[in-house]
Amino acid sequence: MSDTAEDSRAQPDAGSFRDPLSRVYVADGEIYRTLNEQGLADFVATAKAPFFKSAIQAGRLIGTRVADPVPGGIPESAQVLRHDLVPYVSYPYEWSFSMLRDAALLHLDLIRDGLVDGIITKDGSSYNVQWIGSRPVFIDVGSFEPTRDGEPWFGYRQFCRLFLYPLLLQAHRNLPFQDWLRGSVDGITPEACLAALRRRDLARRGVFSHVYVHARLEQRLADSDEVAADKLKQSGFTTELITANVDKLHRLISGLRWKQANSEWSGYSDRQHYTGDDLDQKRTFVVDAAAKQHRRIIVDLGCNDGEFSEAVLPHADYVVAVDSDPLVVDLLYRRLSEKGEERILPLTMNLADPSPGLGWRSIERKPFLGRQPVDLVLALALVHHLSISNNVPLTDVIAMFADLGGDLVVEFPTPEDPKVQKLLRNKRAGLHDGYTRKNFEEALALEFDVADTLQLDGGTRWLYFATARG
Repeated sequence: MSDTAEDSRAQPDAGSFRDPLSRVYVADGEIYRTLNEQGLADFVATAKAPFFKSAIQAGRLIGTRVADPVPGGIPESAQVLRHDLVPYVSYPYEWSFSMLRDAALLHLDLIRDGLVDGIITKDGSSYNVQWIGSRPVFIDVGSFEPTRDGEPWFGYRQFCRLFLYPLLLQAHRNLPFQDWLRGSVDGITPEACLAALRRRDLARRGVFSHVYVHARLEQRLADSDEVAADKLKQSGFTTELITANVDKLHRLISGLRWKQANSEWSGYSDRQHYTGDDLDQKRTFVVDAAAKQHRRIIVDLGCNDGEFSEAVLPHADYVVAVDSDPLVVDLLYRRLSEKGEERILPLTMNLADPSPGLGWRSIERKPFLGRQPVDLVLALALVHHLSISNNVPLTDVIAMFADLGGDLVVEFPTPEDPKVQKLLRNKRAGLHDGYTRKNFEEALALEFDVADTLQLDGGTRWLYFATARG
């Protein structure tokens, strides 16, 4: 690798080191994949398969081509591929139930189609899927390889840990999977899944075979010198058996539903506590601020039903809509998916505890704050929840918005606001005396330059448009 400024822009992706056959690099904002000799042989076989081209054309597989030219700074290799870009990177612990289920079905569809052409995936990771709005897309082209006689689908174990078990636990036990997956990049073990399920759940479709038997098998192998792959080869494992297992998994996951009918905020909408005039004023202010210039990425924090995400979409290439309630996000995703919306990405995340860096050296999966450049942040009906419900000082709330980068549209409900009063009733008297408009504006001025303000006619809510410094 040379020492030129051009070369310095080529950096290895911190999450791609686990596959020794290929490595992903970022150069000049583009995505490249290096292949060694074996990786190239696998790719050539895959690219010749009919399913590969049709999957790319259908948008199920990331666009891929041979890189020409190859940017400086990328190591010499047997071949370098260039991939289409995903607008914003997200991770499975930031997805809703329906998003994880649809990502799992995409993975299985590609395996099933590939098996017809003699191709299979070597792993089964949910991190192999990203999103273009509400459309899942498989990104790990290096995961495909030709099938080999007698060999199983090596990705089955990983697929269970990172797809099937999280979905089973949320469908059957109403246990949200996001914290489980954030706790381990390797997913949920069969032993942990089995322990969380009830005895009567063993009678549910797929639980006995994919959880109970899997857990007992792993325990047996841990206590012996047997190698699972060798045992499968000896038993005459065939492609037909893999196909049958994939079909069963597809039917199982297609039938899973999250039955939760409501949650703390699922019936909540910003519209409920505004007069018609106030809501119109708010929408006009937000849209005008977004329209000051065209934005590449807007992040809508506390997006709720996505009304404002959709309102600012004409002035952005892409909107990332984030809310702490997984059910609200699930409903939003389903609505966007039905519309075929590919420019709004819904994510679920506790903004008082946003996604940290995870995995090897805590850089394998990037933290939410600073993950990608953002041009505008919307923080509507959010500040009082962070400051009062979570006891976050106003200066730190504003600093978090600044960490995301870009301009800011923020709403401040005053202490007299009915929603603020409701929150304060559950707090010790005097604990939040510092929650004032004066202190908020002083905190805002530490990080941003205020360009415009508006007091809504209701009198208890202020809107601010503030520009980023530098």
